[in-house]
Amino acid sequence: MLPHYPRTPPRLGRILVDDPLYFVTICTFGRGRFLAEESVHRCFMQYCSESYARRGAATGRYVIMPDHIHCFVRLPQGTKLGPWIGLLKQALTMHLRGIGRCPGPVWQRGFFDHVLRSSESYAEKWEYVFNNPIRAGLVAKPEDWPFAGEIVHIDRA
Repeated sequence: MLPHYPRTPPRLGRILVDDPLYFVTICTFGRGRFLAEESVHRCFMQYCSESYARRGAATGRYVIMPDHIHCFVRLPQGTKLGPWIGLLKQALTMHLRGIGRCPGPVWQRGFFDHVLRSSESYAEKWEYVFNNPIRAGLVAKPEDWPFAGEIVHIDRA
């Protein structure tokens, strides 16, 4: 008989480092293209800024694409990523519904996260994320994409 494991594989508790830096991707339901607009960007920045001020949850660099969000997040010791993402999704959902968008499901279930282990990894991931709007044919230069930035400077070194 196979052993029963909780949703999180048992090894994860042993490999996580103190002060982890997460690379997170959150996608819209059915890859709906409604995130890349100024009011959503402002709502995202407000949530992340308030989360840092109240709980010490630091959102570093980020890019909001039409159908997904990439961001780098460092949480205080003992804080879990899932609830933080859940509250972000909830804030953005309330905003989107408040402006008459997305009466149905807004988000894909869950999210993708990866723990970064070195400053080189952070630089590589950021280069990929920063150039995402170019690969999607939305702008000619990454710095022209208006829905990107940095809430809190995170030094991975």
